[in-house]
Amino acid sequence: MEKKILAKVGDKEISNIDIDSAIQGLDPYQAQQFQTEEGRKYVLEDLVNQELLYMYAKDNKIDQDEAFRNEMAEIEKNVLKQYVINQILTGVKLTDEEKQAFYEANKDSFSNPETANAKHILVDSEEKANEILAQIKAGDVTFEDAARANSTCPSKDQGGDLGTFGRGQMVPEFEDATFAMNVGDISEPVKTQFGYHLIKLEGKNEPSIPAYEEVADKVEKTLMFQKQGEVYKNKLDEVKAKFGDIVSYM
Repeated sequence: MEKKILAKVGDKEISNIDIDSAIQGLDPYQAQQFQTEEGRKYVLEDLVNQELLYMYAKDNKIDQDEAFRNEMAEIEKNVLKQYVINQILTGVKLTDEEKQAFYEANKDSFSNPETANAKHILVDSEEKANEILAQIKAGDVTFEDAARANSTCPSKDQGGDLGTFGRGQMVPEFEDATFAMNVGDISEPVKTQFGYHLIKLEGKNEPSIPAYEEVADKVEKTLMFQKQGEVYKNKLDEVKAKFGDIVSYM
């Protein structure tokens, strides 16, 4: 974007880039209100006013007030703390060898969990479930149509389809029955706290360990977080060894 000077306050130039920067610093809802021509003029005027107030403050030596100096000292202290932390953390680097070794040593933590894809029919009684099951086995109705006609679960609108889920996402009785089935099977009635289910297993994916290339980003983030934590702790231990004797807890 070409820089265009829109105003000058003393020696200070205010450009279109300054306006863009000011707008980008707002939350998205506020920012959209200043994207019009009138909105940008308002932002320009505000930037001009800020420079005028700065000149006023300098001219009246407000920057020499004790209260201002105390506040600036506190701000400097907090910025310095954060700057030191950022220096410690950004100084941590990872080699390809480290990432590969970490992946090899922690493959299980990057594994794809076992999942199942199933449909179900939920009814209030075992008798009703067995009646529907008999109709499906006899070929009088498909599982999906039976779900639409009888299931009390909202999934009935999708023919009972629950999509893909992993262990821990369904109630134990339903989960145990589902993962014990073979693809294509329809279960006998399974009782849970919600009622009686007929389950049709559409598909199953066994646990698998992805290749390093598939999870390289995740490996890097995980190892970086771990290594930064170690480096930060070591630096704190070093600092405490030097200054710890001046710390007291009340």
